[in-house]
Amino acid sequence: MKTLTLSLFLTLPFAALAAEELPAPVKQIEKQGIEIIKPFDAPGGLRGWLGRYQGMGVAVYLTPDGKQAISGYMYDEDGNNLSEKLFQDELYTPEGRKMWERLLKTPAIKEGRADAPRTLVVFADPFCPYCKKFWQMAQPWVSAGKVQLRTLLVGVIKPESGRYAAAILSATNPADAWQRYEASSGKTLPPFPASTKKAVWDDIQLNQKLMDELGANATPAIYYLNEKRELQQVVGLPDDEQLKAMLGEP
Repeated sequence: MKTLTLSLFLTLPFAALAAEELPAPVKQIEKQGIEIIKPFDAPGGLRGWLGRYQGMGVAVYLTPDGKQAISGYMYDEDGNNLSEKLFQDELYTPEGRKMWERLLKTPAIKEGRADAPRTLVVFADPFCPYCKKFWQMAQPWVSAGKVQLRTLLVGVIKPESGRYAAAILSATNPADAWQRYEASSGKTLPPFPASTKKAVWDDIQLNQKLMDELGANATPAIYYLNEKRELQQVVGLPDDEQLKAMLGEP
């Protein structure tokens, strides 16, 4: 599993500091394209500013005389990377939680109890064999009420993927249609509608946009919060260790 650093989807706006509030050396670093987000108290009496560049965290430190600024990592005497901890605590984890809330608000095919102790969001393509395999692997946890699966259908594998996704989402009961489709290894598909509602295509396009923002380039793309409420990503069929981490004990 991977704790997302959000390098590809750290796009939510911050209230950036006004330029006049920054010391001159920090302004010079800002001119290099680094977005300065907020100040922080750095160890050793230094003043620091949290920033980002191309989605990645940046730490800027001001020398005591206020005439120089340094951009880079700070380590303590035990070799701990204090800057990375700053990025994780102040950028990546909060933004991951915001993204998780966006995922939970996105229309999805829901399987399992709404009050299940664990929730997984899965981007899946109707023609993805690993999506079918993962769906089968997760069913014992779903049936036991331990996990809720929220599936967001996309069309990325074949030209027909979008049409199949639209047929499933257009069914009277999309969750039942998806379950039948996956359980039959793609042999049981609801009838293709004579015309697909715009709202259905909008949902599929939204799913694709979210998947792109998350930096996933294959299906299944699986997301969940770990015990620290950090957004986790697993792309492809999870191994036994990943499966246990996301689903818990059988």
